[in-house]
Amino acid sequence: MGKPTKKRSVADKVRKAKTSTEIKNNPFEVKINRKKFDVLGRKVKHDVGLPGVSRSKAITKRKETLLKEYKQKNKSSKFIDRRFGEYDTKMAPEDKILQRFAMERKRSYDKKDVFNLNEDEELTHFGQSLAKMETFNDFVNSDDESEEKGLLSAEMTASHFGGGGGLLRKKTSGDQQEEDGSQRAKSRQELIEELILKSKQEKRERQAQKEEAQVLTEQLDKEWKSIQALMVKKAPKAESDEKPEEKPKLEEYDMMVRELGFEMKAQPSEKLKTPEELAREEREKLQKLEADRLRRMMGDEIGNSTQQQVHMSADDLNDGFILDNDDKKTLAYQDGKWNIEEEEEDNEEEDDNEEDGDTEEGEEDEEEGEEDEEEGEEEEGGVSSEEEDGHSDLESENESEEEEPKLEAKETSAKPLSQEEIKAQQEAAKSELPYTFAAPESFSELKDLLCNHTPDNQRLILARTLKCNHPSLAVGNKLKLQKLFGFLLEYVGDLASRTPPELTTVDKLIPELYNLCQMYPEAACKAMQSILGDAAHSMEEVLEVKGRAAFPSLDMLIYLKVTALLFPTSDFRHPVTTPALLYISQALTRCPVRSLQDVTSGLVLCCLAVEYVSFSKRFLPELINFLLGILHLAVRDKTTLGYTLVPPFRATGKLTDLLVLSDWESCKTWSKKSLPLSATQSLDLKTDLERDHHRLTCLSICLDLVKRCSLLYRDLPSFTVILQPIKTLLSKHLTAQTIPAALQELHKVILETIDSAPVAHPRLVFEKKKPIPLKLLTPKIVEVLDYGKKRGCTREEKEKERLKHKYKKEFKGALRELRKDSRFLAREKLNEVVQRDTERKKKRK
Repeated sequence: MGKPTKKRSVADKVRKAKTSTEIKNNPFEVKINRKKFDVLGRKVKHDVGLPGVSRSKAITKRKETLLKEYKQKNKSSKFIDRRFGEYDTKMAPEDKILQRFAMERKRSYDKKDVFNLNEDEELTHFGQSLAKMETFNDFVNSDDESEEKGLLSAEMTASHFGGGGGLLRKKTSGDQQEEDGSQRAKSRQELIEELILKSKQEKRERQAQKEEAQVLTEQLDKEWKSIQALMVKKAPKAESDEKPEEKPKLEEYDMMVRELGFEMKAQPSEKLKTPEELAREEREKLQKLEADRLRRMMGDEIGNSTQQQVHMSADDLNDGFILDNDDKKTLAYQDGKWNIEEEEEDNEEEDDNEEDGDTEEGEEDEEEGEEDEEEGEEEEGGVSSEEEDGHSDLESENESEEEEPKLEAKETSAKPLSQEEIKAQQEAAKSELPYTFAAPESFSELKDLLCNHTPDNQRLILARTLKCNHPSLAVGNKLKLQKLFGFLLEYVGDLASRTPPELTTVDKLIPELYNLCQMYPEAACKAMQSILGDAAHSMEEVLEVKGRAAFPSLDMLIYLKVTALLFPTSDFRHPVTTPALLYISQALTRCPVRSLQDVTSGLVLCCLAVEYVSFSKRFLPELINFLLGILHLAVRDKTTLGYTLVPPFRATGKLTDLLVLSDWESCKTWSKKSLPLSATQSLDLKTDLERDHHRLTCLSICLDLVKRCSLLYRDLPSFTVILQPIKTLLSKHLTAQTIPAALQELHKVILETIDSAPVAHPRLVFEKKKPIPLKLLTPKIVEVLDYGKKRGCTREEKEKERLKHKYKKEFKGALRELRKDSRFLAREKLNEVVQRDTERKKKRK
């Protein structure tokens, strides 16, 4: 076999066409592809390239293919002969002509034969032949003649449906010629009139037959009733009493049908109102109550509903109407007089008859009426009760009047009020709170609005202010209420900083703060953040100057408590509660305990810290350290401790015996009680007994907090290590014998909780792994095809990588060719435009 011929490249062809001297003389025709390094034994195919030659060849190829296709686009210059058998070489020319002639005749026949009704074809209607239906003998139904099924005479049918032929045929019939003789022929109008008379006569005859049959039927019924009694055999009365009639038992299906018939139908519920509609209704209610109050202040009589006649429209359905004995009697006008008495007598007689006849129904109606009245009363009183539960303002002014009987209330309301009663009413209206309030624009306005009022009234004023200035009622109300939250926080701090602090009022105002926080959480967040930030900056400044800081005041403690109430404390990070918790931790770490008042403030901070971490169970080391320091203040002998203290506490010193009792006898007169918050602001302890009682109270609260912390952190793996110092202190220094009997049970529970926790911890060992085998000396041979290229390990992966590489290469080449084609077409289009322009300019010149 001979060697296959090598495919010649473009360079070889050009080298044949041109001599070597031409190529050397024109260096722009040759492009030398430089190599980074030479490899022995590697043949290089594309060491020298001829870009100009290859470009010219590509252009000529595009001119032959792409340009021709572009010029022949949207042009059809071919004629195709679509005659039958034109390209069939097997058919003779005579056969082609005959076949074409037959096809043409068939085409023309099909067009003409669409509307051609020949006699050979039989036309049908509903499956019946139209030729047979021309006799017009079919029956036609009529509405008036149901029994006769609307049979029409042959004359009627022939006259109406035969096109008048029936009349003409009748006129020329033999009978008519015999009757009329030589008389003139009747006209069409006369024949139709005779036909109508004849049809009416037939109808009257049928009606008479029908009436006669009905009379006979009724007579037969009467005769049957007269003899029916003779056919029925009556049983004696005794037998009928002994044997009662057995009613057929209902089947299960019939019972279910009857139950479904008497089943309650679903009543349509009222439409759920939007918050905007509810706010609008609340404001309208408050405005109406305020108008009534102002009228009472002016001395006008209101509320006499019995004297005022209520206008009712004609479309009023009178829903909720309850029939009472005191209702007004209806008036009737007859013969120029009012007949009230007659109607009353008739009503009484009818009532007596109804009571005699249907006593049970009357009792049921009375019970239903009472239930309706009770429901009405509940609905009337339900508004106030619901609004009282929702801290509303619509409280009843005269509760004693509501407890009186209705008849007395009606009698009293019917009488006009005296001058003294009007004055009393005016005074009562003046003493009432207004029902509508404008939103305060500054803290001083809010303070003036709420001062000199009881805590309940202050809360009532805020609730009415929120209702009257709901954000859905006006455009600027949202900004007003956002400012109101900040003013209210400032007012709470003012109440807490007074001496004595008004904590009851603060407690009443917390729900309104919560409502505002739910309405505007972002504004509430910013207001609380500013308060916490100012407190933290002031503490940092004091610490920089003095090195120590005082415990937070009562207003700051109240703010921390309000933060826990308004915002969630279980989040991992919260923009308000997290800074508050950091502030508490800083205060417990950097504020030294120098007096019993500081001990009280520190314990309040510990209570707040436990409340903050109760849900998340977050470990707070500052809390455990502070409780250990408070217990250390109650230890007498501080020589051998067995535990270490962390600042702000010291093991020994002047202020380390703050909770040591001065007299052991004071334990007998002490009783366990809660710690007052006012003790954080001012602590007035005059005698040693009072001081000892306060020390025992602080100690009991500290032990209670230790118990709560031990229950909170008992699931931690380092629980025993964390509470080991407290365990040492309680078991060695502050034993059960050195504390009162009321605290011994608490002491015992704490030690049992600490001891019950698991003590054994797993040792720290390396993680168990599979042993690494020793390295073998047998070399691992890996076939490397191409250095520096990432290839797959298996044959499939190698083939996949090769195909991927080939696909990318072909894709790039196709993109390159498409770009060259588009550039070539763009040049040709531009040349055409330029050529047309030059020709047009020549013609114009």
